[in-house]
Amino acid sequence: MSDCDHSTLSFVSSSHASECGFSRPTEEQRAAAASLQAKGKLKRAASADDFSPFCAPLVLPGDDLSEDPEYPPQSLQEWQTDEDRNAVEPGRRTIYVAAPPKVDSDISFVNSWYEPKHAEPGAASVQTPGIQDIVDYLTAFYDGMPVKLLEEPLCLAKWEGKLSKSPRYIGLKTATECIRIRTRASRDGVFLRQLNLDDLLDAAISILPEDAFALLMLVPFDIYESPDDDFACGRAYGGSRVAVISTARYHPGLDRHQNVDRVHAWPASHCKRYMDACCSQRPKKKSSGKTPAPASLDPTEYATLSPLHAAVAAHDALPSLTDSPTPAALSALWLGRACRTASHELGHCLGIDHCVYYACAMQGTASLKEDARQPPFLCPVDLAKLLSATGTDRDSRYQSILAFCDKHLDCHLFSAFAAWIRAQSIAEGTVGKRARHSDE
Repeated sequence: MSDCDHSTLSFVSSSHASECGFSRPTEEQRAAAASLQAKGKLKRAASADDFSPFCAPLVLPGDDLSEDPEYPPQSLQEWQTDEDRNAVEPGRRTIYVAAPPKVDSDISFVNSWYEPKHAEPGAASVQTPGIQDIVDYLTAFYDGMPVKLLEEPLCLAKWEGKLSKSPRYIGLKTATECIRIRTRASRDGVFLRQLNLDDLLDAAISILPEDAFALLMLVPFDIYESPDDDFACGRAYGGSRVAVISTARYHPGLDRHQNVDRVHAWPASHCKRYMDACCSQRPKKKSSGKTPAPASLDPTEYATLSPLHAAVAAHDALPSLTDSPTPAALSALWLGRACRTASHELGHCLGIDHCVYYACAMQGTASLKEDARQPPFLCPVDLAKLLSATGTDRDSRYQSILAFCDKHLDCHLFSAFAAWIRAQSIAEGTVGKRARHSDE
């Protein structure tokens, strides 16, 4: 579907959603979920107009909500009254980012572990996500909370015993200790070896600074969590305020091998033709350019100037990511993926659970294909939680994100995100007119 023109966008869940048993919370339930009860009256955390730019979860076959359609929603009030949630407090509000560990010279062979074995030609020229770029993105996303690069260097080193090029353990050296990290051969053969995620999370706990609210550890190596996993991309121990993400599987050179559709990454993931194809239905015919009469739709679901349409236009205005993309474009694609996952995992440190209300950055993902389809923004329910935690306001946060995105307009994700934010500000309060969309 490389020639798809995304002529019709869907704001509702796929036809597969009802088949798998997913029942989206109603409009009233979604509004209540983003609200607080105060003195017997409903205190709105967002106006009704704030809901119009947001789509329903896609729920395509194999997606997280398809596998677990009854996953419980978490409202703003439930989040706020969660006794296990860590509150952001004075003196403990900084988010730290630990850079990828260096590798001791006596185990230099470990550097080959993060070189993919099934990458497309030219993959070696794609640059790994820049650590400062990720710090800058998180600074904008978590506006109101300081985000700093951890000064303490980390280093992979030889563990005890005889040196081997396929060691069962390696050491992760911090300023005070050397922590044992399990390794294993990659189950699917995409990388030579993988590091154990649980061990890395334990290491992150041990280096958590006293003034930290949370710490995110970045690793370029493939990781695994349980013996049955092929791989993992990241995990947060929310209660311990630490998270680890791996950038390895997000390498664009692996997209063909891993069946990741760049054409229908967010925001084009809401293309109706694509959704139908994923649900094994007959795709819609290509648009003739004529706009049909609008269907009868709930006006609170749609905005006059759809931010989704603006995002798709910005995404498609950039050179194709499938037709001889440049190394710079693929490097930007890799960065966007890392930033989105980093923001998601840190959201769990704030106590924010997976979202079932909308297409949202806090949705759970069951595959790399689904990961690429997820938006970078927070829905009204989860945005209300974040604003409460950070103490900032929505406009300040969006301005910070725009400032970041405008420095990275060569990145499809960030260009689309900027267009979405700008279109949302135009669309607020205007639900009478409609752009072309689908109610199916």
